[in-house]
Amino acid sequence: MLGHTPHRTPLKRVSQGSLFALSRSGNNPDAPHGLGFIEPVMAELIDEVETLQANVEGLRNLSNSLKTFNESFASWLYVMDMNALTVDWPQAPTDASFRLAKRRREEIARLAEEAVLKAASAAPPPPDSEADKTTFTENQESETTYTTNATTRNASTSIAKSASTGIPKKKAKPKLTAKEKKERLLSLEKIVMSLPLEFRGSDPARGLRRNMESVIEFMMDNDGRGIKLIEIIRPPDLNQARVNKCLIALVNRKIVQKENSTGTVLYHWTGLS
Repeated sequence: MLGHTPHRTPLKRVSQGSLFALSRSGNNPDAPHGLGFIEPVMAELIDEVETLQANVEGLRNLSNSLKTFNESFASWLYVMDMNALTVDWPQAPTDASFRLAKRRREEIARLAEEAVLKAASAAPPPPDSEADKTTFTENQESETTYTTNATTRNASTSIAKSASTGIPKKKAKPKLTAKEKKERLLSLEKIVMSLPLEFRGSDPARGLRRNMESVIEFMMDNDGRGIKLIEIIRPPDLNQARVNKCLIALVNRKIVQKENSTGTVLYHWTGLS
C-alpha cells in the first residue's frame, strides 16, 4: 500500500503588482531591499494624518463654541421669558387706562357744555324793545320820571350783581402800537417756549398753545392786581379746566405767583425771569 500523502495547501500565486514583486522587480534594480521603500510614503501619510487631526480638533473646538453659545443664548431667552411673566409694568397703559381716558374726555366735554349753558343763562336777556319804548303822552314829566327810575333800577341791579359775584367790571383793552404789538408777540413766544412741550405745540385739535397765549395776554393786560380764575374763563374754548391747567404751568414756571392769604385764590403776573 502506498503511504498516505499529507494534505498541503497550495502556495498562493504572487501578484504581479504586489509590493514584493515591485521590490524584487528586475525593471527597478535600484529599489530598496525589503520594505525600505515604504518609509517616504509613510512620512507623507503621517503628515496628512496630522493635518487631518488638526482639522478635526478645529471642528471639535467649533462644536464646543457653538455649544457654549447655544447654552448662553438659551439661558438669556429663558431669563427674558421669566422676566416677562414675573415683572409688572404699572406705568404701561392698559385697557382700563384707555376707558378712563375716554370717560375723562366725555366728562370734560359735559362740563364745558354745562359752563356754556350756565353762561348763556346768566347773561342778561335782551331788552324788550316794546317795553323800553315810552309812550309819548301829553305829560312829559311823568315820562321822564319813569325813564329815570328804570335807569336807576338797572344801575342798582348791575352794582348789586357785581358786588355779589366779586368780579370787577371788565376794562377796555388798551390799544397797542405796532412796536408794542411786536414786543408783545416776542414776549409771548419767549414765555411759551419756556413752558412744557404740550403748550408749545400747534395742534388745532387741542389748542393748548392758543389757550396759553390767551391766558398770558389777559394776565399782562391786568398786571398789577390779583386775578381770579373765574375772570379768565371764556367758554367754550377757554373753559375752567384749561384755564386751571395753564395757570398751573405758569405757576410752576414762576411766571405767575399764586396767593391765597386773603382766603381767595389770586394770581399775580411776575413775568419771565
